[in-house]
Amino acid sequence: MPYVNIRVAGELSREQKEEICAGVTDVISRVANKPKDTILIFIDEDKHENIASGGKLLVKPS
Repeated sequence: MPYVNIRVAGELSREQKEEICAGVTDVISRVANKPKDTILIFIDEDKHENIASGGKLLVKPS
């Protein structure tokens, strides 16, 4: 059973999550020849202030 963990800075809408999950599921199913109903996807939404790049905390987009 494939597990996929996707981490994003900020929040996604339900529609965005649905589209991402559908696309990722399609690719894994096609490439790895796995049944779609065996693919689990976890989406972690992190606050920008909890992520740093280049030693600097991310700034929340306006």
